[in-house]
Amino acid sequence: MSGGKRVGEGLKRSMSRGRLYVCPLAKVVDTVASTGARSLVTILTAGAASVRPSAIEPPRHLRLSVSDIELPQDGHILPGAEHVDRLLAFLRAWDREQPLVIHCYAGVSRSPAAAFIGACALEPMRSEFEIARELRRASPSATPNRRLVTLADRMLGREGRMIEAVAAIGRGADCFEGAPFAMELG
Repeated sequence: MSGGKRVGEGLKRSMSRGRLYVCPLAKVVDTVASTGARSLVTILTAGAASVRPSAIEPPRHLRLSVSDIELPQDGHILPGAEHVDRLLAFLRAWDREQPLVIHCYAGVSRSPAAAFIGACALEPMRSEFEIARELRRASPSATPNRRLVTLADRMLGREGRMIEAVAAIGRGADCFEGAPFAMELG
């Protein structure tokens, strides 16, 4: 299926093989509740506080502590291969029966990158450009973290196509916080 859906449109049952929701930290509890998600990926700066919604059991919650940076900076954790490895393992273990929510602080950079990575990993025959265009349709503000995408591109053997696809959709619209959105997996 193509085209993203806003969370506010409600959960529509379909023949899809999973749905990824992306949201900012401020909307994670509401997004989990409104979607029926039972798995959660949290990507926040080390030491940042967050609440795990009660619907999410601890083994179904992955927390990655990385900063939203693309180059090393003092006092920050640069996303590395070990973070992408953990993300890919968690996504591949997801049963796709209930939705999975991915969030970062603003829902603009790290979590859209993780959703893009997830779609590329879970749909290996699907075009990176098609997935990136779906991401842009679903979220006008998404600006996927290029470091995360670059690492995943190498790990998934996508030969630079993920990097090119994200570059092709360009920077998203400026905002303080992205609106929650969904991406369907076929």
